[in-house]
Amino acid sequence: MRLLFDQNLSPSLPDRLADIYPESTHVRTIGLATALDSTIWEFAKLHGFVITSKDSDFQQRSLLFGHPPKFIWLRVGNCTAGLIEDLLRKHSIAIHAFDCDAAKSHLMLP
Repeated sequence: MRLLFDQNLSPSLPDRLADIYPESTHVRTIGLATALDSTIWEFAKLHGFVITSKDSDFQQRSLLFGHPPKFIWLRVGNCTAGLIEDLLRKHSIAIHAFDCDAAKSHLMLP
């Protein structure tokens, strides 16, 4: 399972979570730091990523277009990368199950 972390999340997360979400990346790393949501969506769709963001706009896109790509909406306010890391680790079983569920297009945490 490969996560694509949106600009509103720390670029350190792919490295911090590489043991449970290998090959994940951040939009900044792939040159999409200032890209429109539609561009990020198409990149994730083309390359098999699950978009991970605090941005509710991706949820709306997910409801409108379905998947792929899938979307994880982190419903948290301003917080540290450590808190996001802990959240993604705590819910890793649910996240991996979500990725395997062909019927679901988005997951809200917490």
